[in-house]
Amino acid sequence: MSGEPNLELAVIGNCSIASLIDLRGRHVFTCLPRLDGDPVFCRLLDREDSGFFDVELAGAITSSQQYLRNTAVVETRLEAADGAAVRILDFCPRFRQFDRMFRPTMLVRIVEVAAGRPRIRVRLRPKLRYGEGAYTVRRGSHHVRYLGDALDLRLTTDASLDYILEERWFALENPVTLVLGPDESIAESVGGLGARFLASTTDYWRDWVRTLAVPFEWQEPVIRAAITLKLCSYEDTGAIVAALTTSIPEAPGSERNWDYRFCWLRDSLFTVKALNRLGATRTMEAYLRFIVNIAAGTEGYALQPLYGISGESVVDESKAAALAGYRGMGPVRVGNAAWRQQQNDAYGAVVLSAMQAFFDERLREKAGVDALRQLTVLGEHAWALHDTPDAGLWEFRTRSEVHTFSSAMCWAALDRIAQLHEHFREPDAAMWRTRADTVRGRVLERGWNAALGSFVDVFDGSGADASLLLLPEIGLIPHTDPRFLGTLGFLERRLRRGSFFARYDRADDFGAPTVAFNLCTFWYINALAGVGRQEEARGLFEAMLARCNHVGLLSEDIDPESGELWGNFPQTYSMVGIINAAMRLSKSWEAAL
Repeated sequence: MSGEPNLELAVIGNCSIASLIDLRGRHVFTCLPRLDGDPVFCRLLDREDSGFFDVELAGAITSSQQYLRNTAVVETRLEAADGAAVRILDFCPRFRQFDRMFRPTMLVRIVEVAAGRPRIRVRLRPKLRYGEGAYTVRRGSHHVRYLGDALDLRLTTDASLDYILEERWFALENPVTLVLGPDESIAESVGGLGARFLASTTDYWRDWVRTLAVPFEWQEPVIRAAITLKLCSYEDTGAIVAALTTSIPEAPGSERNWDYRFCWLRDSLFTVKALNRLGATRTMEAYLRFIVNIAAGTEGYALQPLYGISGESVVDESKAAALAGYRGMGPVRVGNAAWRQQQNDAYGAVVLSAMQAFFDERLREKAGVDALRQLTVLGEHAWALHDTPDAGLWEFRTRSEVHTFSSAMCWAALDRIAQLHEHFREPDAAMWRTRADTVRGRVLERGWNAALGSFVDVFDGSGADASLLLLPEIGLIPHTDPRFLGTLGFLERRLRRGSFFARYDRADDFGAPTVAFNLCTFWYINALAGVGRQEEARGLFEAMLARCNHVGLLSEDIDPESGELWGNFPQTYSMVGIINAAMRLSKSWEAAL
């Protein structure tokens, strides 16, 4: 039970914080006091014997892990050669209390005897400042304090403090509860608190799952994807991060190591669609409010690609020198320089996402003419920028071109704004329709390569780009259009990698990509379904589900040869892909029952 870090990880959280737990039951990546905070546990990105929180079983030879059904509570079972075994329950409390959602900065571990007479030891080794420093440890009466820079932690437990501080082995006879949170007193027995919080948190998640509109087929993967998507949301503002980690390489030794603990506007299109299909209206409404607030608060309504989870516009990029990186593959980056880029597809993403707010009767407050006026300002940018170079949705750092998908998304923004002007009988409706038609004509002309019989990555170009699979999804052309059928065939020849799909085929800042991008595979599956190749789509979807890790989660990328997961984890793009594809492909409840 040793070896290099991998992405066989489970996630716990409560929409304020989250933690990744490996198959050994170690917390290996935990940012506090919020999703983008300092990783108190950072062993996932280092080779030092610190930055983790584990419970070891003497003589352990095997481990297994699963979620309690329909919850975000993780159960890890460790078994020893002599038959002794322990069961570890990990969760972050989340439930309604005093007419509000209780979601403290707290990790709870309950360790129980599962078989025999196990001996265990507890090791708690937090780090500061991305691995640079250690906490100062102070012992209390029934707790241990860890004094840091801005956040002091307290471990409260009914286990022996000597055993924990000295990392000694001891016989586990009765359940042990370990509560790690802010340096605050717990006024009741820690065992009673742990049991109460576990029951309430389990009830919360199971009640939440009961509100979801799930497909007839693939219910378990969809439910797990939905819970994970919610765990990637920061409820205080409504933001949803792209992933919970930073700097997991997209491919071995590639240095394609990025910090994804931020909110990308382009994610909004896919996320809102998934939340809408699930019926998770509160999470969807909060996310819509977050992206609309960002748009309204941006100077001149000029959008940048990503923002911090409380709406911060500046997320400067640096390197954490004290951390060696995932399997020693640095650098570890903090922040993401893509916030400075021009990515014109963002205007379409925001407008398409905001459309939900104008027509969804389930929302507490539907958007009206005032909100349309805000979107209209975004439309002016889309009109001005539709045929100007940008970094594209793949965020190329060393080249700028007129990307076909970016221009198509500008058209989508103009088209929906025209629709809204028509809906509200605004006097400028005809002008916006003319602008939308003009941009559509340019995309169809300059984004099309007649010699290849396909749309291409950039205006007047010849490259393949998986985002072109979305042209029917945004309404530019139908799936049945011969131009899309030609594009689909072209992309299959250029980008298909066995059962998976790559993003593009041109070399970028770091050379030619070697891995497949999981969301692109889901786009391909949806495109196959759209053109009537249903059984092929279902087969590829089943193949993707088989590539999820042991608890049903996906990262950003996959090695087409080995099937190993790479990239930041868990990737909201990928979990959204599971939801949207399952909803499209599943038999209806009426037809199945």
